Amino acid sequence: MPIIQVNILEGRPPEKIKALIENITDTVVETLDAPKQSVRVLVNEMPKSHWGIAGVPASERK
Repeated sequence: MPIIQVNILEGRPPEKIKALIENITDTVVETLDAPKQSVRVLVNEMPKSHWGIAGVPASERK
């Protein structure tokens, strides 16, 4: 059972998350010949204050 975990910054609309899950699932099915029913996609949305870029929280970057 393929399990794909994706970490992204919070703030995207639900329809974008849905499209991401669908696209990743389709790619795994095509690439690994895995049955669609066996693919699991976990999307973790991180608060911008918990995501650091170059030593600075993303919430403080412009």
